[in-house]
Amino acid sequence: MEFPRRIPFVDTLGFELHRFEGGESELSIETREPLHNGWGVMHGGVTMTLLDVAMAHAARSPGQKDAPPDQETVGVVTIEMKTSFMRPGQGKLVAKGRLLKRTPSMAFCEGSVFDAQGELVAHATGTFKYLKGLPAGGKKIQRPDASD
Repeated sequence: MEFPRRIPFVDTLGFELHRFEGGESELSIETREPLHNGWGVMHGGVTMTLLDVAMAHAARSPGQKDAPPDQETVGVVTIEMKTSFMRPGQGKLVAKGRLLKRTPSMAFCEGSVFDAQGELVAHATGTFKYLKGLPAGGKKIQRPDASD
């Protein structure tokens, strides 16, 4: 499955998208040496990014109940995120994101990362803001794929 929007950092890390609908998402990544920490396991920053992307995709996934009609044109930005690590990330890691609650401007999500044995590696909660562009220094920054 293709990501709905190209995110260069996600491309660099090598995430794969498997599910993106109804307030849920699923992504995976194969651990590899350039993404390891000094202990030879997945760096926590990569695991946190996997969780962030999984939750953000759940927040803006198509087919959500009560989503506004312009949902497909809206992006999200992370407002806050809390992550807990349970075990080292090794082998293929799978992240599952879930939208818990949405308002017209905010999404509250959770995400979990599992290893190949189905063991919980990390869990996160996050708050995301829906927007069409980013305000910056008095100018509005449009996403490259935004039409208005």
